[in-house]
Amino acid sequence: MNVLSPVCETHGYAWLLAFDFDGTLVIPDEDPPVHPQFFEIIRRMRASHKVLWGINTGRSLMQTVQGIGEARFPFLPDYIIAREREIYTPNDFGRWVGLSDWNKRCDNEHGKLFRKCRRLLKCIRKWVEQETGAIWGMQDGEPAGIVASTATEMDYIVKKLDQDLQDTPMLCYQRNGIYLRFSHRDFHKGSAMAEVARRSDLDADRTFAIGDSHNDLDMLDLTLAARIACPHNACEEVKSRVLSSGGYVARGVASVGAIEALRSAFSLED
Repeated sequence: MNVLSPVCETHGYAWLLAFDFDGTLVIPDEDPPVHPQFFEIIRRMRASHKVLWGINTGRSLMQTVQGIGEARFPFLPDYIIAREREIYTPNDFGRWVGLSDWNKRCDNEHGKLFRKCRRLLKCIRKWVEQETGAIWGMQDGEPAGIVASTATEMDYIVKKLDQDLQDTPMLCYQRNGIYLRFSHRDFHKGSAMAEVARRSDLDADRTFAIGDSHNDLDMLDLTLAARIACPHNACEEVKSRVLSSGGYVARGVASVGAIEALRSAFSLED
């Protein structure tokens, strides 16, 4: 893989591009997982529009790097936002290095919040395990999460959570289909994307974002990205947000839709 210049070390960018990974850019079971024309357009836009492009995903860093390899990216993105909040950039050797100040603050704030809310989370866990068929998940760095058996079941769980969390505004959740993780209100795909933009001397007027699932709604926000889009396979809540905000709902699925959205947003020729 060729390594493109990392964010925060080289300035002079004119645009920030943020892509969700699964369902927006990559469909793992397809061959190829990403349409080759996507990378051709990114190469061209690096020169014509001075873009800085990256992945904004709910996957962990390790899962994202693995996915990039399996999808056969011809070159690395300029940055990765992992777990909807952690920011990483590649060094000269293609190794991913975390933005220590941001990631440390993120970890500290999450740690304090989860300790403060442990009784509430314990009650939510009890309800989930007794009243639903969902699984309560706990792992390093993720002390609380839920995996539902169906999307309909997750809809039911989310309605309950919206009630339970009303008096705890700093505790929220990130949902992607049947998966959900609890998180701090101030750290999400939108705030992390805005931090990448800030460090690159860019703002919302110079930011493009595209996603397909509930956890992408935080970055599909006109206060953070003036140009927003979603592929045809996006969930209805995302399509509604994009349409109501004057964004672009593509006819194509995943990377084909991303190509279509880039052409529309930046008036690119075929």
